[in-house]
Amino acid sequence: MSNYETMSYTRNGKIGYITFNRPKSLNAVNFQFEQDFHDSLLEFDLDDNAWVVIVSGTGRCFCAGADIKQKFNEMTPAQRANRTKGANPESYLGRTVNWKPVITAVHGYALGAGMLIAAESDLVVASTEAQFGITETKRGLPGGHVWAKMNSFMPSKVITEMLITGEPLYAKRLYDLGFINRLVNSQEVISSDLNPEQVNNQILKLVLAEAEKLANLIVDTPPLAARSGVRLSRNQWIIPAINADLYLQPLNLHGTEDFQEATKSFIEKRPPNYQAK
Repeated sequence: MSNYETMSYTRNGKIGYITFNRPKSLNAVNFQFEQDFHDSLLEFDLDDNAWVVIVSGTGRCFCAGADIKQKFNEMTPAQRANRTKGANPESYLGRTVNWKPVITAVHGYALGAGMLIAAESDLVVASTEAQFGITETKRGLPGGHVWAKMNSFMPSKVITEMLITGEPLYAKRLYDLGFINRLVNSQEVISSDLNPEQVNNQILKLVLAEAEKLANLIVDTPPLAARSGVRLSRNQWIIPAINADLYLQPLNLHGTEDFQEATKSFIEKRPPNYQAK
């Protein structure tokens, strides 16, 4: 069990827990977060006593996307070169040692990188107020690898709308389309007299409880059979994600004026002025 800089890995019985812990930044993904997530997933992968893991976030939401200031505005030359080369389409869960099931428990927001983590996970539990979005588009970047992974599980024009507009959708819509396995009604908590922090904590508690019910179904399943299903399911999105990245990488959108404007306007908290350049 480990406490990383941006998250932790713990276990209770056969259920592991990876908990994002950057609440003041809405669990936004920076370079340290990426490394910590890879490391915590590997720790779970190699933990013989853990048969399934639940991934969740503390504070107001699961994960509100990339840390714009660091990942887009303060990149080193090496980081810019890696962005030019393109992302690893296998990302966090495309390749593993033991192929154990991963459940994401989402409340608040799963945007951009948070949407990616949910798309790669094997099962998703979400609260009704949660919003999911391919918000890379809003930052002037292609979200093709996220689209490809989502498209493997809920092919529809709705995903194309998410990709083209970058606008988020509520969990109920994605539940109806088959992207979310379990939906937790959070309206009663939202309508209560609790303060905002208590509301967030109570919703997260409900989502985690539902995720644990799903995890216990997995624990009661022969583990090698369950893992074969994980391996088969993830194979659906690996090649499409690779093709999406190879198709979009030559566009070099991170080098455009619109990309710079999207980043600057976000940091400066003003409306963007795009020029299609």
